[in-house]
Amino acid sequence: MTENLIQKFENTTLNEQDWKAQLQANNIDKRPKTEDVTKTRGTEFEDYYLKRELLMGIFEAGFERPSPIQEESIPIALSGRDILARAKNGTGKTAAFVIPSLEKADTKKNKIQTLILVPTRELALQTSQVCKNLGKHMNAKVMVTTGGTTLRDDILRLNDPVHIVVGTPGRVLDLAGKGVANFSECMTFVMDEADKLLSPEFTPIIEQLLSYFPKNRQISLYSATFPLIVKAFMDKHLNKPYEINLMDELTLRGITQYYAFVDESQKVHCLNTLFSKLQINQSIIFCNSTNRVELLAKKITELGYSCFYSHAKMLQSHRNRVFHNFRNGVCRNLVCSDLLTRGIDIQAVNVVVNFDFPKNAETYLHRIGRSGRFGHRGLAISFISWADRFNLYRIENELGTEIQPIPSSIDPSLYVFPNGNYQVPRPLTGTAEQTLAAHQARGQEFNNNRNNYRDNYRNHSGRGNGGGYRGGYGARRNPRYGGPNPKSLS
Repeated sequence: MTENLIQKFENTTLNEQDWKAQLQANNIDKRPKTEDVTKTRGTEFEDYYLKRELLMGIFEAGFERPSPIQEESIPIALSGRDILARAKNGTGKTAAFVIPSLEKADTKKNKIQTLILVPTRELALQTSQVCKNLGKHMNAKVMVTTGGTTLRDDILRLNDPVHIVVGTPGRVLDLAGKGVANFSECMTFVMDEADKLLSPEFTPIIEQLLSYFPKNRQISLYSATFPLIVKAFMDKHLNKPYEINLMDELTLRGITQYYAFVDESQKVHCLNTLFSKLQINQSIIFCNSTNRVELLAKKITELGYSCFYSHAKMLQSHRNRVFHNFRNGVCRNLVCSDLLTRGIDIQAVNVVVNFDFPKNAETYLHRIGRSGRFGHRGLAISFISWADRFNLYRIENELGTEIQPIPSSIDPSLYVFPNGNYQVPRPLTGTAEQTLAAHQARGQEFNNNRNNYRDNYRNHSGRGNGGGYRGGYGARRNPRYGGPNPKSLS
């Protein structure tokens, strides 16, 4: 009898070792990664004693081992303690809260057990898909609910069992207020991009939504940036939160940042030049207004490049289709507003262009974080006009980085995987060489005066290295800010 037990134990051990080898895993991403995701303590997902079905989903999704934010966050989240986690864009924050949420889900209880709030509809769709992929062997029911869709469909869906809800604040509050979504037994409340969710436009909704949850619920906040407004919410609603801060520096190590100093009238030509010179796998191009998004998309299409556009004024069904098709590689370039600055994870994007330079460091940080995802390499290029120069210096100071002027040629190894098979689009016009030379000459003049501009900015901002921009657009006419008035490119 003892021998039979020993034989049975040996067979069980063998099966425990073989289950992982039998998984149909996605192709492992062999691209080199930076320390943003590789600097870990060496733990494995098995070390957290997760359910076998969850582990199967994790490894089939191509995950190899936890990233630093996952390594820090998952054990604490499983313990039930409140969390305030800050980590860089694209380092695995989504899986850091999805994995413990799935682990704690009891599929035998037909109750909502986790709510994951996100600020945008596209991010809600993406996060819900991550939940479904990782939990596909668990029979966990995941529902996504956002504005812009019919409320009737959500009401009908909630008649069936739902364990995890992913949604945007307004729609979730609407469902809770109507008594359709019952959060009385929902013990996990997760806020992704928490700094945006706790901005003045969302805070009243979040406060009201929390009243539908048990008093002993677990609240977890995740973001790359945490302004002071988060502290008031944390002091009021979080119970001795465990704080995780992996932001030893603000910008991702794998992203190379450049600026090109151009006049407004020359931006399209400069973009055309970049298309002809760079090895773009996929690119996201940001504008500061919805009107400019559509106009630029039209110009890019006229130049002969494949291009989608997306902004907040579009119908939700159209936005969903654009996002889905771009993610699946139907199109190479996407022009958008700041709608897609947060959380959107498209691994194929290796170039981000700020066609319009952002007004603050937070927006800049989230924009460039759309490339170089999960420790990979990426390129961020910003077009700087005369009116943008003080925003450039202020953002550099706040982020503690220096954005270099764009060189005549960019080393492909900075943003292209050496063994990748990339098809480079070619422009229809033949003026790329002339345009590039003009941009370089104009940019060199700007760069030669750069230290003088920065010194003048610091002297007149009134706040030292971290001072605000007080020059306004009148700085163009004020000689004390230094530098020549801009001339149009020839």
